Amino acid sequence: MNTHSDNAIGPNIGMVIIGRNEGARLIACLKSAAGEGRRVVYVDSGSTDGSADAARALGADVVALDMDRPFTAARARNAGVQRLEAQGAPKLIQFVDGDCELAPGWIETAAAFLSANPDVAAVCGRRREMFPERTIYNRLVDREWATPVGDTQACGGDVLMRANALKDVGGYRDGLIAGEEPELCVRLREAGWKIYRLDAAMTAHDIEMTTLGQWLKRARRAGHAFAEVSHLHRGKPQQIWAREALRAVIWTGLGIAGLLGGAIVHPAVFFILLAYPLQIARMALRDRPVTADSWAHAALIMAQKPWEAGGAAQYWLAQLSGKDRRIIEYKK
Repeated sequence: MNTHSDNAIGPNIGMVIIGRNEGARLIACLKSAAGEGRRVVYVDSGSTDGSADAARALGADVVALDMDRPFTAARARNAGVQRLEAQGAPKLIQFVDGDCELAPGWIETAAAFLSANPDVAAVCGRRREMFPERTIYNRLVDREWATPVGDTQACGGDVLMRANALKDVGGYRDGLIAGEEPELCVRLREAGWKIYRLDAAMTAHDIEMTTLGQWLKRARRAGHAFAEVSHLHRGKPQQIWAREALRAVIWTGLGIAGLLGGAIVHPAVFFILLAYPLQIARMALRDRPVTADSWAHAALIMAQKPWEAGGAAQYWLAQLSGKDRRIIEYKK
């Protein structure tokens, strides 16, 4: 692991924003990222809504990805880093998704933390949903963002990272269609770096989720990530998500066995399906206090298991066939 002998980071910070057809959200994101000494690169993945022109008008350096290759967030982030390096590599890079706005003071807080902790490669904070009151899905996603602070296994798409640590491990994996940040963090931790989450506002996110179909498609993307990332690091001490992939398969198999067994073998086999409501109750009752959202979240987590298993199957089928994997989009 390489650490900085000079911890005075100063204003040498690059910004990499990625997006596709984010419209007004992108404009708000770019404005929130502006600041003295910050170089802003916007990487566009085939937008048709004028996003690239809007970014240029706001002073961002725009990179338009070649449309002949499959788009991935990992590929976009790497392209942004390459553009920053061509301009003179910054010490720190703040990655932001184009549907997010940076919280005031986040950069200063996170940069100060990295300056004081040379063994930390990446620092993230609290992402919040902008409009949790609009839909139950928005509210439950906001709940999912409330992860524990302190040393952590992984960050998300919004993160302030040391450029040298990112370069040391080879950057993001271009081909990953999901889970690229946790996979990167596996390699960072293998190299001896730490990942840290601060108890500080970092970004406001607009997931704009209004339907059950969007929730389940997001679950399919998660299942694909569980399978691919756990397979990439199988057998390694820092491996992640093997249990999550296995749970999706087991719960899906249990449901299929209960339905088919009850219909074909004997109606008593239907009792196997009671495991689902029992698990929902177990998960909901762990909350303090238990609310209606506790039950809704637990029910949706269990309902999405077949979609997670489907995402894992999608990965393995593509792996066996050698076909390119395409991103799984859940936004409208």
